[in-house]
Amino acid sequence: MNEGINIWEFRTTAGHTAGTDLIGFHVEATDGPVGKVDRLSEHVDAQYLVVDTGPWIFGKLVLLPAGTVIRIELGERKVYVDRSKDEIKNSPPYDDGTPETEPDLRDPYWLYYGPFYGNRII
Repeated sequence: MNEGINIWEFRTTAGHTAGTDLIGFHVEATDGPVGKVDRLSEHVDAQYLVVDTGPWIFGKLVLLPAGTVIRIELGERKVYVDRSKDEIKNSPPYDDGTPETEPDLRDPYWLYYGPFYGNRII
């Protein structure tokens, strides 16, 4: 368990600099490739990646909170996350039609990913 990680912010150790374009970067789970970054949100307290999984899970888009990112390799054009492919596959469905500003957008992801990082759900 990783105490003290805000899942909606990039970790300082991840190597992300605000404004860095990660669109098209490959995403690597702990056990292999997941897909490519389709979208990036850098809003305050709402940082996340939307990943296009391609044929891996039938072109599904998945949302990964920025706190899942453990490192970014600009030269490799890769983003490494600390979740397994199954954990990502089993995450809540992402609705591409939900506006980023919708307050409830993050709720199911908070409930799913929060406990991995020691965040208690009340």
